[in-house]
Amino acid sequence: MAELNFQSVLDHLLDSKKDIPQGHLQYYSDLDPKSLRLFLDVWSSVPQNRKLLLLDSLTANLDQDSIVVYEDIGKSLLDDPDAEVRARALGLLAESNDPRLVDKLLSIFLTDTDLAPRVKAAVLLGEFVLLGELEELDEDRQREIEDALISVIRSDANPTLRRAAVEAFGYSGRDEAIAILESAYEREDPLWVASALRGMGRSHNVYWNDSVVSKLLDPDPRIRFAAAEAAGELNIEESSPIMLKMLEDEEEDDDVTLAAIWALSQIGGEDARIYLLSLLETAEDDEARDFLEGALENLDFNEEMNKFDLLSLDDDDDLSEFDEDELKDEK
Repeated sequence: MAELNFQSVLDHLLDSKKDIPQGHLQYYSDLDPKSLRLFLDVWSSVPQNRKLLLLDSLTANLDQDSIVVYEDIGKSLLDDPDAEVRARALGLLAESNDPRLVDKLLSIFLTDTDLAPRVKAAVLLGEFVLLGELEELDEDRQREIEDALISVIRSDANPTLRRAAVEAFGYSGRDEAIAILESAYEREDPLWVASALRGMGRSHNVYWNDSVVSKLLDPDPRIRFAAAEAAGELNIEESSPIMLKMLEDEEEDDDVTLAAIWALSQIGGEDARIYLLSLLETAEDDEARDFLEGALENLDFNEEMNKFDLLSLDDDDDLSEFDEDELKDEK
């Protein structure tokens, strides 16, 4: 068998009769300039459905493999004539923190001719707002992004795009965030309420705790799903008994169940641990076991982090007392 190299991987891509093997996906990672040129040279000859299959495969692999990086391909396809390709290219940039992307993302978000790339761009712009909140992005750039999100939220643009902008703006600490999230939350449309809840979760602001908890038992599963996610992100301890009750309901929506399980792993607590262990013991397939094992690992990680935070606070307190005693001695 001939040794596999990037050229043979590209030759395989051009053959629409063949599946794209999992083992080929690593060859698209972290391309050097020469390999990227080879990729772009053949790209125009790849059938459209084959392009989408590859990009979907790369996106799925990005979630599973922490080592692969497909930013080179993602950036190179942002001007592709096909809107679905552009949207999927943006998906390959989900982990990028390159500030040089901001101008392009803003251009796609505000002016692209198709909805799918604009929505994907909104998602990525939210991540850059978060970077700004963490002081890892220039303040002026952060404000430029926030202003663009607000302009779309307050416009008559497609509702799906406006909701995506609301969710992205949830990361922002600006004063406008409260009014924007409250306005979306108070709408009768469950899709708007769900987007408001996602924005609340991203805010990491305890101001929203009561609003989130009040929607955990909403009749609409889309709202329950978003509320469970937000409860986990906000680490709302009083939501745990409610979500445990949700999980005991055999008729609960599967997506809501998964969201509630993961939220419990974020919040922690002995009751959550006991319940997740009981679910693991009765899990009937490998996929369910893998998910529950991941949730328990996440619970362990979060509880260890909480212990570390408490120890750090204790150390700070001890240092403060020590400093005060030293000052008294000096006087």
